[in-house]
Amino acid sequence: MSASGGIGATRGATDPVADAHALIAPTGTLRVGVNFGNALFTTRDPATGAPRGVGIDLVAALGQRLGVPVSHVIHATPGDVAASAGSGTWDVAILAIESARADVVTFSSPMTEIEATYVVRRDSTVTTVADIDRPGRRVAAAPRTGYELFLTRTLQQATLLRPATNEASMDLLRRGEVDAVAGLAPTLHEAYDRSPDVRVLTGGFTTVNHGLAVPKGRPAEAAVAVDHFIRDMVSSGALADIIVRQGVQGLRAVRSAGVR
Repeated sequence: MSASGGIGATRGATDPVADAHALIAPTGTLRVGVNFGNALFTTRDPATGAPRGVGIDLVAALGQRLGVPVSHVIHATPGDVAASAGSGTWDVAILAIESARADVVTFSSPMTEIEATYVVRRDSTVTTVADIDRPGRRVAAAPRTGYELFLTRTLQQATLLRPATNEASMDLLRRGEVDAVAGLAPTLHEAYDRSPDVRVLTGGFTTVNHGLAVPKGRPAEAAVAVDHFIRDMVSSGALADIIVRQGVQGLRAVRSAGVR
Protein backbone atom coordinates (compact mmCIF):
# COMPACT_ATOMS: atom_id res chain seq x y z
CA MET A 1 0.00 0.00 0.00
CA SER A 2 1.43 3.35 -0.94
CA ALA A 3 1.54 6.38 1.36
CA SER A 4 -0.76 8.31 -0.94
CA GLY A 5 -3.78 7.85 1.29
CA GLY A 6 -5.81 5.34 -0.66
CA ILE A 7 -6.51 3.31 2.46
CA GLY A 8 -9.77 4.98 3.39
CA ALA A 9 -11.22 4.48 -0.07
CA THR A 10 -11.17 0.72 0.40
CA ARG A 11 -13.54 0.90 3.34
CA GLY A 12 -16.49 2.60 1.77
CA ALA A 13 -17.72 5.82 0.23
CA THR A 14 -16.65 8.04 3.12
CA ASP A 15 -13.20 8.56 4.59
CA PRO A 16 -13.19 9.63 8.27
CA VAL A 17 -9.86 11.38 7.75
CA ALA A 18 -10.77 13.31 4.61
CA ASP A 19 -14.17 14.15 6.08
CA ALA A 20 -12.40 16.01 8.90
CA HIS A 21 -10.28 18.20 6.58
CA ALA A 22 -11.93 21.43 7.73
CA LEU A 23 -11.25 20.58 11.36
CA ILE A 24 -7.66 19.45 10.89
CA ALA A 25 -6.70 22.22 8.43
CA PRO A 26 -9.17 25.06 9.09
CA THR A 27 -7.26 27.56 6.90
CA GLY A 28 -7.46 25.28 3.86
CA THR A 29 -3.74 24.47 4.13
CA LEU A 30 -2.23 21.82 6.38
CA ARG A 31 0.31 23.83 8.39
CA VAL A 32 2.94 21.50 9.80
CA GLY A 33 5.21 22.38 12.71
CA VAL A 34 8.63 21.19 11.48
CA ASN A 35 11.92 21.09 13.37
CA PHE A 36 15.46 20.04 12.51
CA GLY A 37 16.29 18.77 15.99
CA ASN A 38 15.81 15.13 15.01
CA ALA A 39 17.52 14.22 11.74
CA LEU A 40 15.81 10.81 11.73
CA PHE A 41 12.61 12.63 10.79
CA THR A 42 13.66 15.82 9.05
CA THR A 43 16.80 17.22 7.43
CA ARG A 44 17.52 20.03 4.98
CA ASP A 45 17.94 19.34 1.29
CA PRO A 46 21.59 20.23 0.65
CA ALA A 47 20.75 21.91 -2.66
CA THR A 48 17.63 23.89 -1.74
CA GLY A 49 17.58 24.01 2.06
CA ALA A 50 13.99 22.77 2.01
CA PRO A 51 12.93 20.22 4.64
CA ARG A 52 12.91 16.60 3.58
CA GLY A 53 12.77 13.16 5.19
CA VAL A 54 10.40 10.70 6.80
CA GLY A 55 8.40 13.39 8.59
CA ILE A 56 7.95 15.44 5.45
CA ASP A 57 6.74 12.43 3.45
CA LEU A 58 4.34 11.47 6.24
CA VAL A 59 2.64 14.87 6.43
CA ALA A 60 2.55 15.04 2.63
CA ALA A 61 0.53 11.83 2.71
CA LEU A 62 -1.82 13.41 5.26
CA GLY A 63 -2.23 16.51 3.09
CA GLN A 64 -3.03 14.34 0.10
CA ARG A 65 -5.59 12.39 2.08
CA LEU A 66 -7.21 15.62 3.27
CA GLY A 67 -7.10 17.10 -0.23
CA VAL A 68 -5.27 20.25 0.90
CA PRO A 69 -1.81 21.75 0.26
CA VAL A 70 0.90 21.47 2.92
CA SER A 71 3.06 24.26 4.31
CA HIS A 72 5.99 23.91 6.71
CA VAL A 73 6.28 26.15 9.76
CA ILE A 74 9.96 25.87 10.65
CA HIS A 75 11.30 25.67 14.21
CA ALA A 76 14.80 24.93 15.48
CA THR A 77 13.95 22.22 18.00
CA PRO A 78 11.08 19.93 19.07
CA GLY A 79 10.75 21.98 22.25
CA ASP A 80 10.18 25.11 20.19
CA VAL A 81 7.39 23.36 18.29
CA ALA A 82 5.68 22.24 21.48
CA ALA A 83 6.07 25.68 23.07
CA SER A 84 4.25 27.28 20.12
CA ALA A 85 1.29 24.88 20.23
CA GLY A 86 -1.02 27.60 21.55
CA SER A 87 0.03 30.18 18.98
CA GLY A 88 -2.33 28.97 16.24
CA THR A 89 0.51 28.79 13.70
CA TRP A 90 0.47 25.03 13.02
CA ASP A 91 -2.11 22.26 12.73
CA VAL A 92 -0.07 19.08 13.24
CA ALA A 93 3.50 18.27 14.25
CA ILE A 94 5.60 15.17 14.83
CA LEU A 95 6.71 15.14 18.48
CA ALA A 96 7.97 12.64 21.03
CA ILE A 97 5.05 11.43 23.12
CA GLU A 98 5.67 12.67 26.65
CA SER A 99 3.25 13.39 29.49
CA ALA A 100 4.89 16.79 30.03
CA ARG A 101 3.39 17.90 26.69
CA ALA A 102 -0.13 16.64 27.38
CA ASP A 103 -1.31 20.08 28.49
CA VAL A 104 -0.54 21.67 25.13
CA VAL A 105 -1.13 18.93 22.53
CA THR A 106 -3.19 15.81 21.90
CA PHE A 107 -1.11 12.93 20.57
CA SER A 108 -2.04 10.27 18.09
CA SER A 109 -1.24 6.66 18.85
CA PRO A 110 2.51 5.95 18.84
CA MET A 111 3.83 5.53 15.31
CA THR A 112 7.61 5.05 15.67
CA GLU A 113 10.24 3.77 18.10
CA ILE A 114 13.76 5.10 18.69
CA GLU A 115 16.11 3.85 21.40
CA ALA A 116 17.75 6.49 23.61
CA THR A 117 21.11 5.89 25.28
CA TYR A 118 24.24 7.67 26.55
CA VAL A 119 27.69 8.56 25.28
CA VAL A 120 30.52 8.60 27.84
CA ARG A 121 34.24 9.28 27.78
CA ARG A 122 36.25 6.32 26.52
CA ASP A 123 38.14 6.09 29.82
CA SER A 124 34.96 6.20 31.92
CA THR A 125 34.27 3.44 34.44
CA VAL A 126 30.63 3.48 33.29
CA THR A 127 29.92 0.33 31.27
CA THR A 128 26.10 0.09 31.17
CA VAL A 129 23.15 2.46 31.17
CA ALA A 130 22.29 1.17 34.65
CA ASP A 131 25.55 2.71 35.93
CA ILE A 132 24.39 6.25 35.15
CA ASP A 133 21.75 6.92 37.81
CA ARG A 134 24.12 6.97 40.78
CA PRO A 135 24.88 9.60 43.43
CA GLY A 136 27.33 12.18 42.16
CA ARG A 137 26.84 11.42 38.47
CA ARG A 138 26.04 14.31 36.12
CA VAL A 139 24.11 13.82 32.89
CA ALA A 140 23.62 16.34 30.08
CA ALA A 141 20.59 16.29 27.77
CA ALA A 142 19.25 18.73 25.21
CA PRO A 143 16.34 20.65 26.78
CA ARG A 144 12.71 19.80 25.93
CA THR A 145 13.60 16.72 23.90
CA GLY A 146 11.66 13.52 24.47
CA TYR A 147 14.57 11.83 26.23
CA GLU A 148 15.29 14.88 28.41
CA LEU A 149 11.65 14.97 29.52
CA PHE A 150 11.86 11.26 30.32
CA LEU A 151 15.04 11.70 32.36
CA THR A 152 13.49 14.65 34.21
CA ARG A 153 10.76 12.29 35.39
CA THR A 154 12.86 9.23 36.11
CA LEU A 155 16.40 10.03 37.27
CA GLN A 156 16.53 9.38 40.98
CA GLN A 157 20.14 10.04 42.00
CA ALA A 158 22.10 11.56 39.12
CA THR A 159 21.97 15.29 38.40
CA LEU A 160 20.52 16.36 35.05
CA LEU A 161 22.00 19.35 33.22
CA ARG A 162 20.37 20.92 30.16
CA PRO A 163 22.91 22.71 27.94
CA ALA A 164 21.38 24.66 25.08
CA THR A 165 22.85 22.46 22.35
CA ASN A 166 24.19 18.95 21.84
CA GLU A 167 27.57 20.45 20.99
CA ALA A 168 27.63 22.20 24.38
CA SER A 169 26.77 18.89 26.07
CA MET A 170 29.66 17.14 24.33
CA ASP A 171 32.04 19.94 25.30
CA LEU A 172 31.08 19.37 28.95
CA LEU A 173 31.68 15.63 28.55
CA ARG A 174 35.10 16.05 27.00
CA ARG A 175 36.11 18.50 29.75
CA GLY A 176 34.97 15.99 32.39
CA GLU A 177 32.23 18.25 33.73
CA VAL A 178 29.53 15.63 33.10
CA ASP A 179 29.70 11.85 33.14
CA ALA A 180 27.35 11.18 30.23
CA VAL A 181 25.39 12.81 27.44
CA ALA A 182 21.94 11.47 26.60
CA GLY A 183 20.67 11.21 23.04
CA LEU A 184 18.98 9.10 20.43
CA ALA A 185 21.03 5.95 19.88
CA PRO A 186 21.10 6.07 16.05
CA THR A 187 22.34 9.67 16.08
CA LEU A 188 24.95 8.96 18.75
CA HIS A 189 26.25 5.85 16.98
CA GLU A 190 26.54 7.71 13.67
CA ALA A 191 28.42 10.60 15.25
CA TYR A 192 30.67 8.86 17.77
CA ASP A 193 31.23 5.16 16.97
CA ARG A 194 34.63 6.01 15.47
CA SER A 195 35.54 8.69 17.99
CA PRO A 196 38.86 8.12 19.80
CA ASP A 197 37.79 9.85 23.02
CA VAL A 198 34.14 8.87 23.64
CA ARG A 199 32.01 5.75 23.28
CA VAL A 200 28.29 4.99 22.99
CA LEU A 201 26.82 2.66 25.60
CA THR A 202 25.15 -0.52 24.40
CA GLY A 203 21.46 -0.75 25.24
CA GLY A 204 19.06 2.06 26.02
CA PHE A 205 17.43 3.78 28.97
CA THR A 206 14.11 4.25 27.17
CA THR A 207 12.38 3.84 23.84
CA VAL A 208 11.12 7.17 22.53
CA ASN A 209 7.79 6.97 20.75
CA HIS A 210 6.72 9.72 18.39
CA GLY A 211 3.22 10.58 17.31
CA LEU A 212 1.39 13.21 15.31
CA ALA A 213 0.32 16.00 17.65
CA VAL A 214 -2.68 18.34 17.37
CA PRO A 215 -2.76 21.54 19.47
CA LYS A 216 -5.08 21.51 22.46
CA GLY A 217 -8.20 23.56 21.88
CA ARG A 218 -8.89 22.11 18.45
CA PRO A 219 -12.11 20.12 18.04
CA ALA A 220 -11.77 16.61 19.44
CA GLU A 221 -12.80 15.21 16.07
CA ALA A 222 -9.61 16.61 14.53
CA ALA A 223 -7.38 14.62 16.90
CA VAL A 224 -9.50 11.49 16.37
CA ALA A 225 -9.13 11.77 12.59
CA VAL A 226 -5.37 12.34 12.85
CA ASP A 227 -5.11 9.27 15.05
CA HIS A 228 -7.10 7.30 12.47
CA PHE A 229 -4.64 8.40 9.78
CA ILE A 230 -1.62 7.31 11.85
CA ARG A 231 -3.19 3.95 12.63
CA ASP A 232 -3.82 3.43 8.94
CA MET A 233 -0.25 4.38 8.00
CA VAL A 234 1.18 1.94 10.55
CA SER A 235 -1.14 -1.00 9.97
CA SER A 236 -0.90 -0.78 6.17
CA GLY A 237 2.91 -0.68 6.23
CA ALA A 238 2.93 2.70 4.48
CA LEU A 239 4.96 4.35 7.26
CA ALA A 240 7.51 1.53 7.24
CA ASP A 241 7.77 1.96 3.47
CA ILE A 242 8.54 5.66 3.92
CA ILE A 243 11.32 4.87 6.41
CA VAL A 244 12.86 2.33 4.02
CA ARG A 245 12.57 4.70 1.06
CA GLN A 246 14.33 7.45 3.00
CA GLY A 247 17.08 5.04 4.06
CA VAL A 248 16.84 5.98 7.74
CA GLN A 249 18.56 3.60 10.17
CA GLY A 250 17.43 3.27 13.79
CA LEU A 251 13.90 4.59 13.25
CA ARG A 252 11.21 1.89 13.31
CA ALA A 253 7.49 1.96 12.77
CA VAL A 254 5.68 0.48 15.76
CA ARG A 255 4.58 -3.07 15.21
CA SER A 256 0.89 -2.23 15.06
CA ALA A 257 -1.35 0.65 15.99
CA GLY A 258 -4.56 -1.15 15.03
CA VAL A 259 -7.24 0.44 12.87
CA ARG A 260 -10.32 2.15 14.17
